[in-house]
Amino acid sequence: MPYDPAQVYHPEADTYLLLEAVKKEVRPGDRVLEIGTGSGRISCELAMYTGIVATDINPHAVSCAHDAGIEVVRTDLFAGIRGSFDLILFNPPYLPTLPEERIDDWFEYALDGGESGRVVIERFARSAGEVLAPGGRILLLISSLTGLGEVQNLFASLGYSAEFVQQQVVEDEVLYIIRISRAPKASS
Repeated sequence: MPYDPAQVYHPEADTYLLLEAVKKEVRPGDRVLEIGTGSGRISCELAMYTGIVATDINPHAVSCAHDAGIEVVRTDLFAGIRGSFDLILFNPPYLPTLPEERIDDWFEYALDGGESGRVVIERFARSAGEVLAPGGRILLLISSLTGLGEVQNLFASLGYSAEFVQQQVVEDEVLYIIRISRAPKASS
């Protein structure tokens, strides 16, 4: 399908911040899953070093990433994804968006985080464990508009530890990268 470039999230400061963090985090032999690949920029870079599967809900983004040579699946988050992954990457839609601010197009899937900015992140958090390998890690990009503490608390409530690893100020917000892994079980 020919895609409409205006309907695809193209690399911005958040993309490059996540890419920088991923390059520090990825290990030889990691099986990597990128949720919401957009243009496929991060997956393209990682494909040179390790096996990667990418997903996006947006058919225009899927076509764009496929044209860039990425193995990409059109799906919503983890739906239909099988197997386990050592590293999961996600630059979610994190902008707080009121109902009257919504636009009705595919590009909105890259931006609209619901009223809290965490609606998609909450769905992601509840499902990530289904495909996260033992000892696996998640790199999640969020914004100060989304609430760093709220996101860390969300993952903690689901049995994960979530540590801040990197940040960058961009215009009127701070972007954060959080490394998430299963919290160690307390010994009795």
